Amino acid sequence: MAESAQAPAAVRHAEEVMGTVFSFDVRGGNPVAVQAALKDAVAGLHRVDEVFSTYRDGSQISRLARGELTVEECDPLVAQVLDLGAEAERASDGWFSMRYEGRLDPTGIVKGWAVERAARRMAEAGATGVSVNGGGDVQLLGVPGPERPWRVGVSDPLRPGGLAAVISAAGVPELAVATSGTAERGAHIVDPRTGHSAVTDLVAVTVVAPSVTWADCWATAAFAMGSREGLAWLESLPDVEALLITAGDEVRCTGGLAARLG
Repeated sequence: MAESAQAPAAVRHAEEVMGTVFSFDVRGGNPVAVQAALKDAVAGLHRVDEVFSTYRDGSQISRLARGELTVEECDPLVAQVLDLGAEAERASDGWFSMRYEGRLDPTGIVKGWAVERAARRMAEAGATGVSVNGGGDVQLLGVPGPERPWRVGVSDPLRPGGLAAVISAAGVPELAVATSGTAERGAHIVDPRTGHSAVTDLVAVTVVAPSVTWADCWATAAFAMGSREGLAWLESLPDVEALLITAGDEVRCTGGLAARLG
């Protein structure tokens, strides 16, 4: 059997951190280098949790929110995330926000960013295929094997255990899938205009884009907008496709999503 026809050996790992589970599926590369990178990526996730957890009074982000630290006194990761969050706020005309109940809270960008950061650490170590899933936010890089693209199932928010769609990464070197909605965590998305839970006709927004950092932000912003405005805004973004599901079980998609189904 030709070696090129075989799927690269898989390294899989699940890590409980940041209040959820991060699942790694890594293919190819030097086993020693991949294992070292995995250890480093997992340590990085725990560091992110220590720095950014809003549930820890002593975390740097909590202390920054209370005015006990300046950004310059925090881990350099804080400035990086705050810059990304500010960019997301500008791009979404304020529909994405890093404030919750009047306090600094970059939670809406941290998880997707942490997923992407971990995935790229694995790719830097020489892995030829990487899938990192952090609580449903997924970053895919490379391929799992010859002629075998990564595929991601999107949960149906109205039919527990069912799938609303299957997204394929065929033909692209990197792809991300992120969902915001009420099925898993209830009404946790805030309308930045009111500061209260967003009241929309949506139950879920799934965004497909190259980067899960941005896919996560755009899904949150579009959910807050509602189906009509959210779909129109997502259509305007380059390299972004989306699936929106309303409480009335209507499915609305961006024009190019069909090319990613499979």
